[in-house]
Amino acid sequence: MTFVSIRDLKVSFDGVQVLHGIDLDVSRGEAVGLVGESGCGKSVTWLAALGLLPGKARVSGSVLVEGQQLINAKRSSVEAIRGGRVAMIFQDPSSSLNPVRTVGRQICESLSLHRGLDRRSGRVEAIRLLDMVGIPDAANRVDLFPHEFSGGQCQRVMIAMALAGEPDLLIADEPTTALDATIQAQILDLLAMLRRETGMAMVFISHDLGAVGAVCDRVNVMYAGRIVESGDIGPMFDQPRHPYTRGLFDAIPRLDGNRDRLIPINGTVPNPSMLPPGCAFAPRCTKSSNLCSLQLPELKPQQDARHLACLYPVGPALVTKTQAKKRVNA
Repeated sequence: MTFVSIRDLKVSFDGVQVLHGIDLDVSRGEAVGLVGESGCGKSVTWLAALGLLPGKARVSGSVLVEGQQLINAKRSSVEAIRGGRVAMIFQDPSSSLNPVRTVGRQICESLSLHRGLDRRSGRVEAIRLLDMVGIPDAANRVDLFPHEFSGGQCQRVMIAMALAGEPDLLIADEPTTALDATIQAQILDLLAMLRRETGMAMVFISHDLGAVGAVCDRVNVMYAGRIVESGDIGPMFDQPRHPYTRGLFDAIPRLDGNRDRLIPINGTVPNPSMLPPGCAFAPRCTKSSNLCSLQLPELKPQQDARHLACLYPVGPALVTKTQAKKRVNA
C-alpha cells in the first residue's frame, strides 16, 4: 500500500531548475534508498516534499501522503504531517541539536508538539526513547547537553527525537556520513532494528552504496536532478545497467581478491545552471554517442521490473550486493 506518492516534483532557485520532475513512491513498511553524488538532488527532493526549503525556492508537482496533498497546502496541514507522520533525521547532528538546551528538553518539545504529553510524562517517554536507541544510563543522561555526547550518540539522540512523533515514515538524510566505520555499522543496525519493531517505512539518503545495500529494499539512483535508474535492491546491485550506477559500483573498494586501483568517474556533477543538452551524464560517460548529446532519455520500465533512463545501458556488474555490504561490515 503506497504511503507517499511523489509525481513530477520540480524545484528551482532564482530561476535555475535543480529538480526535473521526480516520480517516487514509498509503501508502508518498506525501505527505499536514494543514492548519488553530492549535488544530485537527493536531499532537496525530500526537503521540497516536506516544505522545508527556503522561501525563494519554487516547488511544483504533487506530493501525496495517503491522499493528502502537501504541495501548496496550508502550513497547518503540512505541520500536522511533518514530524508526526513523516519525520526526518538530518546528516549533521551537531548543527541540528540546540547546544544550550538539554537533550531531554529537546525531545520533550517534540513529544509535546506531536503527542501532547505534559512535562512529567514527556520526561519518562524521553528516557524510554533514549534507552531504545542505545544511549547508556538514559535516566541520568537525559539532562546532559549535546556537547556531552559523542558524535555517534548525538546521532542516536536525533533518531530518538524523530521517533518522538511515532512516524509512519522516517527519512534518514545521510545519517552515517560524519561517523567512523564502526559507529556507522551500529547506526545502520539500529535503523534496521527500529524498522522491524515499529513497522515504519524508511527513506535512506546516501552516497554510500554499501550502507544502502544493508538497509534498503529498493533503490533509486539520482543524477543532476533526475532519477536515472531504480528497482529492487537485489537486481540493481547484482547488475546495474546505467553507466552512472555502474561507475558508482566501480569506485567501491574491494575487500576480497586483488587490491586493484579504483576506477573513478571522470569529471563532476554539472552545475544546474549549465546542464549540457541531452543526457546530463553524457560528458562523463564512456559509452555516450552524439545521440546522447541530442536526446534526453526518459525513465522507462524494463523487462526486469526496474526503470532506466539510458540509450546505451551496460552489461553485468563486477560488484555484487554481498560485496558492497562488506564495506559496511568491515
